[in-house]
Amino acid sequence: MNISKAIWLIIIVVLLVSACKREAEAPKTAIKKASDSYVLDRPLGSFSDFIIVKTEMGDVVPQVIELDEIVADLGQYDVIIAAEAHNHATNHYVQSKLFSRLQAEFGNMTLSMEQFERDKQEIIDQYLASEIGEETLVFEAKAWPHYRASYRPLVEFAKANSLPVIAAEIPANLVSCISEKGPEFLISLPEKVRKWVAEDLDLSAGAYRDKFYAFMEAATGHGFPKNLGKQELQQKKQNRYAAQVSRDDTMAESITRHMADYPERKIFHITGSFHSAGLLGTPERIISRRPDLKIANIHPVLVSDPDNPSFSTEDLKQGQYLLLLYPVPKRFVQMKNINSFIKRTQDKLDENTCAY
Repeated sequence: MNISKAIWLIIIVVLLVSACKREAEAPKTAIKKASDSYVLDRPLGSFSDFIIVKTEMGDVVPQVIELDEIVADLGQYDVIIAAEAHNHATNHYVQSKLFSRLQAEFGNMTLSMEQFERDKQEIIDQYLASEIGEETLVFEAKAWPHYRASYRPLVEFAKANSLPVIAAEIPANLVSCISEKGPEFLISLPEKVRKWVAEDLDLSAGAYRDKFYAFMEAATGHGFPKNLGKQELQQKKQNRYAAQVSRDDTMAESITRHMADYPERKIFHITGSFHSAGLLGTPERIISRRPDLKIANIHPVLVSDPDNPSFSTEDLKQGQYLLLLYPVPKRFVQMKNINSFIKRTQDKLDENTCAY
């Protein structure tokens, strides 16, 4: 080798080592405290971008972590709740990635879904066994309208890897019945129907009930009529809370029953974030049945400014991890469109009345 070639080789090696060193020393995304919020110095560049922040329910200084790190962390938990902002494509993508990575790392995963109801478990099992096709699954199991875009990847991964899928939710019509008639309605159900609802419903006062009542007062199209007497209003509030609780307790019971039958498995549960934020709702009902279990909650936060993504001090307490996501478009701009939506929503609620 002549001298010039040797010099060029040395230069190339030095440049490569220097580049690797710079990459290794690249600073992580910084999080700065600002009043009652935390601001990141890295933007969410597009709707498909996301950032994971480890918070441990506010017990540690928040820090940005990568997918590999959260997968390794989640190994210590028995039940992993990947909460969602319904129909957010990136949220569902992260759920799918986490589930497949957890299976690759730890094995013996079970997928639990709010999006399928208990009385459809046999149909789910038939699909997983390739006894029926997807169109039959979607129709007969009453899959959510955006099943193919949002949940197909999770179910198909479970199917390809022979993993169980739990249809964890109470049937929607029974939720409507409890909302109309109160939890006493359950006594009248035949045994074959009563089993679709958790045996025990926890209706006690506490943070979750307070949160639910506040949500009902504030939510468009879901508030209480203004002309009700005090006693009637209180009864309606209690019935609606019982309906909400029937969902959380049924999902919790579905999970703990599966774990009793298959103690070697980890559960990956997907649900709307209201059901798990702050480890209230479903998580607290899992713990009431199985206090020995360790539960992780991954809570989605749709940031207001993707160029300067932030989360609040209150968000810190919503889960062990936050999933920062690009905001969705405004639903409405004009008041006339809001009024039309309220009417459509109310009409839909009126259609979904108790059939028992």
